[in-house]
Amino acid sequence: MGRIDYKKAGVDIKKADQFVEGISSFVSSKKINRTSAFGSLFDFKNIAKKYKEPVLVSSTDGVGTKLKLAQKFGIHSGVGIDLVAMNVNDIICLGAKPLFFLDYIACGKLKPAVLKQVVKGIHQALSESSCSLLGGETAEMPGMYKKDEYDLAGFCLGVVDKAKIINGNKIKEGDKVIGISASGPHSNGFSLIRKVLNQKDLKNYKSSLLKPTRVYVKAILSLLSSTKLQKSVTGIAHITGGAFYNKATKIIPKGLSLAVDKKNWRPNNIFKKIQERGKISQAQMYSVFNMGIGMIVVVKENSVKKILKRLNRTYKSHIIGEIIKDKKKFILK
Repeated sequence: MGRIDYKKAGVDIKKADQFVEGISSFVSSKKINRTSAFGSLFDFKNIAKKYKEPVLVSSTDGVGTKLKLAQKFGIHSGVGIDLVAMNVNDIICLGAKPLFFLDYIACGKLKPAVLKQVVKGIHQALSESSCSLLGGETAEMPGMYKKDEYDLAGFCLGVVDKAKIINGNKIKEGDKVIGISASGPHSNGFSLIRKVLNQKDLKNYKSSLLKPTRVYVKAILSLLSSTKLQKSVTGIAHITGGAFYNKATKIIPKGLSLAVDKKNWRPNNIFKKIQERGKISQAQMYSVFNMGIGMIVVVKENSVKKILKRLNRTYKSHIIGEIIKDKKKFILK
């Protein structure tokens, strides 16, 4: 056996360094908010002064098997947006403002042109969220991933004033539920999608399936910027894995139920196709997919019109239900 080095083993450190250098413009350039050799620095002092009792809020998530479709069709620009959205959308459910983001990219063979598209999407979504890309890690792992495969994970940190944390404990009977529209399946349910749709379907509907997850940061923070409206918001839920039955209900207090009337909005057409192809039950659809509602906001009845008007400035929103007394956590009418 001849001499073996790291490059022959499948890991090109020089190429990795060149890739990192090529995306350096996307990383925060502030003097104290930057990446050092072994960690990332973030100056929190001036931000903390704006809060009476600042509480840090964290989230970590990935894109999931939606990446399989992105890699299959060579469409990589949206998954970076998905990665950020899955994290910042969780952060804002507690009323927190996203501060900074870290990414982790693992691949079988580092392909700078492909991964630059991914990072460009990350940068786009972070810009929309007024959140900094503080640093991250790119790992070339031959043997763990095929040469055209990559995986994504992200970590986000945000801040909220302790007195303004939104966790659902103020939700009351009679509160109204507003649903903010989704762009499509977002980043959930793709293992089922890939099971029920054939190859022709996947190709025909790839545009709908690969639409990036909507970033709801501006819409929610705009709403919460009004002291009066902020006090009328009793709960916020990001509709991801578990959807209505098992995700949205996590914010609902014991003894109350999230009652939703599906006639109040029209799900994206792609959901109908998925349900037809897989002969999937209604309960299963609302347990796996967002069904066209990416975020719900629970509000006091006396402010519902003003809040709905504010949210509609960004994305189409609807009154989709209300909070009632019932042993069941979720009721679909």
